[in-house]
Amino acid sequence: MDFIIPLSCAFIVSFMAIRWVIPIAERVGLVDIPAGRKQHSGRVPLIGGFAIYLSVLTTSMVFIPNSQALNIYLVSASLMLFIGVLDDKYDIPVRYRLVAQVIVASMMIFGAGFYLKDLGNLFGFGLISLGVVGVFFTVIAVIGAINAFNMVDGIDGLAGMLSLISFAGLAFLLSGVGSEWYLLPLLFIAALVAYLMFNLGWPTKILRKVFMGDAGSMLIGLTVVWLLVIGVSEGVEAFRPVTALYLIAIPLMDMAAIMFRRINKGDSPFKPDRDHLHHIFMRAGFTPGQSLVIISLCACFMTFIGVISELYQVPEVIMFISFVIIFALYSYAIQHAWQIISRFRSRFLN
Repeated sequence: MDFIIPLSCAFIVSFMAIRWVIPIAERVGLVDIPAGRKQHSGRVPLIGGFAIYLSVLTTSMVFIPNSQALNIYLVSASLMLFIGVLDDKYDIPVRYRLVAQVIVASMMIFGAGFYLKDLGNLFGFGLISLGVVGVFFTVIAVIGAINAFNMVDGIDGLAGMLSLISFAGLAFLLSGVGSEWYLLPLLFIAALVAYLMFNLGWPTKILRKVFMGDAGSMLIGLTVVWLLVIGVSEGVEAFRPVTALYLIAIPLMDMAAIMFRRINKGDSPFKPDRDHLHHIFMRAGFTPGQSLVIISLCACFMTFIGVISELYQVPEVIMFISFVIIFALYSYAIQHAWQIISRFRSRFLN
């Protein structure tokens, strides 16, 4: 129970930061204005990411033992937040965001010394060692995770809930091996709960709605992949590499399926559209709130399967094949969304 005070502090700092920063965001124009794909009402401050960052920054410096790795993480998180704020304010080109993501990946690899050295025993023939190629794999993993959580941020509460679920799985597995990093995802959970109260208007609509913005979603993506790489690193070994797929299953599968679909249509993989999982649920007749609950439950299920499989040491080849099958079914559903929606409507809504 020694984490009660750190979590309480993280929650309070995040909650108060949102209350204090809202007027500043409105004055400087850091707000989301309804247009095009954005169908919310009114000018919504984009300060959730900053509040979460401020909360985790202050509490981690107080409650997590100081180390070079932690300092490098905080610097890279600061850079990611800065780029995200610029993107929220000025909608900067994708290439600038990618450059920043490569820089933070390099900080993780060459500064903190964390990178993927192997992929585990995915095919049942022994350990798949990456060697120097692990550096490239880690850069791709960082870019992928950051953009996965950025792309999934499409309806109220979704990015926050999915990241909260991922952080819960990470905290459980990291604490199980006694890693001092277990507290970082818990601090994020506390900060996210405060943010979600404003974002979802819960438990009262009196709270002013805010969004986390690209600053928040990219900060979360960076932190999740940072902890995933630490979790599989030698000396920590909180879980096997294949388990990481389950901890971020929904954002990862949604991003991969959508990017493949965009490339197949000849579009940029980063081109915004309305073909994400939450859009499909809403076209099927679900409300945004119902879509949030269903998708969050799916993420909980995948994370639970990953954690249980890790605890009982289910063979990696079985976990990997199962994930590939789930992803294939997911991709098929996305590719044939209209047919599935039509069948659903004819059977349940008519």
